[in-house]
Amino acid sequence: MKNLWAPWRMSYVLGNEEKSEGCIFDASQDQLHDREKLILCRDHFTVVLLNRFPYSNGHLLVAPARHLADLADLDDNEANQLMTMVRKSTAILKCKLQPDGFNIGLNLGATAGAGLADHLHFHIVPRWNGDHNFMTTVGEIRTVPEHIDQTFARLLNDFQALIKPAEK
Repeated sequence: MKNLWAPWRMSYVLGNEEKSEGCIFDASQDQLHDREKLILCRDHFTVVLLNRFPYSNGHLLVAPARHLADLADLDDNEANQLMTMVRKSTAILKCKLQPDGFNIGLNLGATAGAGLADHLHFHIVPRWNGDHNFMTTVGEIRTVPEHIDQTFARLLNDFQALIKPAEK
């Protein structure tokens, strides 16, 4: 039998995870990226960060910069910019991680499964053939093959390149 080590998950499992004040998407609004908060890219309209508790390697969250709970609250420009960032984020993941496919979705409202229901956000989950096995179902364990810090470093330059010079 092989051991699967994921020590960064223990504080989450025990419920000791530090709760930060405010919303994870609103934090560091003046910073274009933040390694500690896993923010890869922030511009005037959107924010992209790595999911701290991913379903798979490279699991991204893409949200509007404005704190909104419902798609209907986005103006047309914000909606276009958000979908453009989802598309660009998927292209970066495809290039850098070479997944075989993606799950892309939005859980709108707590009843629909949104963990952060007051700030809408899309999940972009890269998928590979054979990436999950019985452990997810039986043991409630996910295997993530690369440490989140390495994934952040791998993706950061490409996301920073998305920000226009005037925004930097």
